[in-house]
Amino acid sequence: MIIRLATVDDADALRTIYNHEVEHATSTFDLVGRSLPEQREWIAERSGAFGVLVAELDGKVVGFASLSPHRPRPAYRTSVEDSIYVSSDARGEGVGQALLSRLVDLAAQRGFHAMFARISDASEASIALHVACGFAVVGTEREAGRKFGRWLDVVVMQRMLG
Repeated sequence: MIIRLATVDDADALRTIYNHEVEHATSTFDLVGRSLPEQREWIAERSGAFGVLVAELDGKVVGFASLSPHRPRPAYRTSVEDSIYVSSDARGEGVGQALLSRLVDLAAQRGFHAMFARISDASEASIALHVACGFAVVGTEREAGRKFGRWLDVVVMQRMLG
């Protein structure tokens, strides 16, 4: 498996993985998939201090992880939020663990102090992945979103980086 920084050339592969989650899962609260230009813009917005990593198996992008601002106000600049998506055909092969481990390292190298994850309580695998990578549950937002006709809680997890 190769883990590397994403480029805008990865946009279509990332969009395919992400839009599958939009349509079939509660791992994202988006209700409409991204267009190719939107996905390219999303990657570009995370250049600089943030970043997007991709995982490749046999030359195919099978997952991605990103760092995004935790909140917009200036005092939050030392905190980031992570997102991780793995294609359905590559789950259970260690892709998520490889991505999150490298993402934690990337965040620490870039000088961030705290890393947060906001995970649908229905995403037990994602919660377990974050626990395995040193995150702890710091709270639950009850019925914070609604998708597929049901209310969804959001589990907030945090890991200190330095």
